[in-house]
Amino acid sequence: MDIQLEKKKGLRPKHYGYIAISLLLLFAAYQLIFATTVSTFRTEKDKLSIAEVTHGKFDDYITINGNVAPIATIYMDAYEGGRVTEKLIEEGATVKKGDIILRLENMNLYEQILASESNLALKQNDLRSTKLTFDSRQVEGRRSLATSSTDLQRLKRNFEQNQSLYDEELISKEEYQLSKENYELSKKQYEIIKLQTENDDELRKTSLTGLDTDLSRMQKTLGMVYQRLDHLNVRAPADGQLGFLDAEMGQSIARGERIGQINVLTDYKIEATIDEHYIDRVIRDLTAILERNGNEYPLRLRKVYPEVRNGKFKVDLVFTDDKPETIRTGQSYNIKLQLGESNDALLLPKGSFFQSTGGQWIFVVSPDGDVALKRNIRIGKQNSRYYEALEGLQASEKVITSNYDSFGEAEKIILK
Repeated sequence: MDIQLEKKKGLRPKHYGYIAISLLLLFAAYQLIFATTVSTFRTEKDKLSIAEVTHGKFDDYITINGNVAPIATIYMDAYEGGRVTEKLIEEGATVKKGDIILRLENMNLYEQILASESNLALKQNDLRSTKLTFDSRQVEGRRSLATSSTDLQRLKRNFEQNQSLYDEELISKEEYQLSKENYELSKKQYEIIKLQTENDDELRKTSLTGLDTDLSRMQKTLGMVYQRLDHLNVRAPADGQLGFLDAEMGQSIARGERIGQINVLTDYKIEATIDEHYIDRVIRDLTAILERNGNEYPLRLRKVYPEVRNGKFKVDLVFTDDKPETIRTGQSYNIKLQLGESNDALLLPKGSFFQSTGGQWIFVVSPDGDVALKRNIRIGKQNSRYYEALEGLQASEKVITSNYDSFGEAEKIILK
C-alpha cells in the first residue's frame, strides 16, 4: 500500500520570493499613487518668478518711508478756562512769539480779582489803623517817660537837699524820710515807664513787620491773579506756524485743555516707522540717505522711540547738511537707513516666497529647468533688494521667488 505523506507546515523558500515581490509591488504602487499626487505640484514656468542666486556686495541697509515734520512742535494748553470771545489768527498763519491768538473771558476770574482787591484794601486799612495806634502809643509813652524823668530829677534833687539838711539837724526826720520815699517811688515809676516804652517799641516793630509781610503777600497774590487775567489772552509761545487751532467763537475751553500747536520751522526732521524685526539693530546716530531729483541728502538718526505699535516702532531723523529746497511739512520720502558695513555675500533676490516659508526653505530649480525641489536654507540680513544667503544655496543656482501659497504641501514642482 502507498503511504500518504503529510504536507509540511510553514514557509518554504519559494514563499520568501513571493513575499519580496509583493512588497516591491506595494511600494511601487504607493509611490505611484501617493508620491505623485501629494508631494508633487505641476505648474507653468511662465507664471512663476525665478531668480538667480549671485555672489556680490551686500549693502546692509533698509528702505523706510518717512514724513517731513517740523524740528519741534510746541503745544498750546489753556492756562485759564473761559469762553472764546475773539479769534485773531487762523490755522496755517505765521506767528511771532507773544502774538495774541485768542481772547477768552471768565466771569469767575473777574469776581476773584474784585474779591482780592477788596481784601487787599481792607488789609491796607488795617495796617494804617495799626500804625496810627502804635504811633499814638509811642508818642504817649515817650511823653510819660519824659515827665517821669523830669519828676525823678526834681525829687532826687529835693532828696539830696533834705539829706544835707537832715545831717545838719535843720529838718525833721519825717520830712527827710518823705523826700526819700518820693524819690525812690519816682525812680521805680521811671523804670516801669521806660520798660513799657521799650516793650511798646519792640511790639510795634514786630507787629508792623508781620503786617507788612502779610500786605506784601496779598499784593503778590493779587499780581498773580492779574497774571491769570492776562492768560485769558492766548499767546504764541514761540516763532513759527500755527499748526492747528481747536477753538471757535463762543466755545467754552477748560483750564489745561489743548487748543493748538506751534510748528517751529527753523529746521525739519523726518518721522518714520520701522518693522519691529529691526528693533535690536536700529540705534541712535545711524546714517541714512534721502534721494531726491538725483541728489543725495545725508541724515542722522536722532531718536528711537521704545514703544512698538502694530508691529512697528517710530524713529526721528535729522539732516546733517543740506536739505531739499522744496521741502514742506507733510511730504513723504523714501530713505535708505544704513544698518552696518557692506560685505561680500551670496545674494538671494527678495520675493513673496518669504511670507510662505519665513526664509527657512525655498524651491531650487534644477539645471535643466524642468523641476524645482524643496531645500532648507538659512537667511541672514536683508535690504530692499536682497537677502543674505548663509546656508543651503550656491552662486548661479536658480530659485522660485514668487508666492508659494498655491503649492500646498508639495515638495517637488514640475515646471511645464
